Amino acid sequence: MSHWVDLIQWPAFAASVIAAWLVGSENERRRKWGFWVFLASNVLWVCWGLPAGANAVIALQVCLAVMNVRGLVKAAKRN
Repeated sequence: MSHWVDLIQWPAFAASVIAAWLVGSENERRRKWGFWVFLASNVLWVCWGLPAGANAVIALQVCLAVMNVRGLVKAAKRN
């Protein structure tokens, strides 16, 4: 696998951790940002997983992205 592709996993990792921290915030604005950062991490993981042949990681990220979008829609309906 190309060296640049290997490097994608580290920003994906960081985005996932930051997103989890933001979603756990009591501040509504931070929680909303957390959803968007999670979606960015999903994209990064898929970009890494495709050339790596990591099909389970790709499937997981698609499922997590769907759940994130569901959460955004539910949060928007409450407001």
